Amino acid sequence: MDHLPLVNGQRHAWSSVEVNILDRIVTGITAISYDDAQIKENHYGAGDMPVFRGRGKYEAKASITLFDYEVEAIQKALPKGKRIQDVPLFDIKVSFLDNSSDIITHVIRNCEFKSNKRDMKQGDTKIEVQLDLIVSHIEWN
Repeated sequence: MDHLPLVNGQRHAWSSVEVNILDRIVTGITAISYDDAQIKENHYGAGDMPVFRGRGKYEAKASITLFDYEVEAIQKALPKGKRIQDVPLFDIKVSFLDNSSDIITHVIRNCEFKSNKRDMKQGDTKIEVQLDLIVSHIEWN
C-alpha cells in the first residue's frame, strides 16, 4: 500500500480545510459548497440504442457561509457606497489533506457575490450569512 492508514477511521475533516478569499485565510467560515456539471444527452438514430452523445454547456455553482463579522469586514474594506456584490472577481482556494498527507487544492475561479442576506431568529447564538456565488469554473486539483 502506498498510503498511510486511516487514523481513528478518519480521512478528511472540516478541521483540515483551509479557505483563502482575497488573499486572506478566512477563519469565520462554517460551510462551503461547490459543484460543476455538463449537459450530456444520448442522441438516437436507427434502432433503439443511442448512436452518439451530445455535450452541452458547462455550469459551476458555489456558495459559502460566513459568520457575520467576516461579511462586515469585507463590506468595510469596500469604498463608500459599494455593496458586497461590487467586490471584484476573486478565486477561492479550498485545501485539505488527503489520506497520504498530500495537500489537495480545489480552486473556484472568478467568483462574485450574488446576494447579501441576513437570516436570524430568536435563540440564535451566532449569525451566519449564506452567500451565493456566480463562478466561471472549478479546477479540481
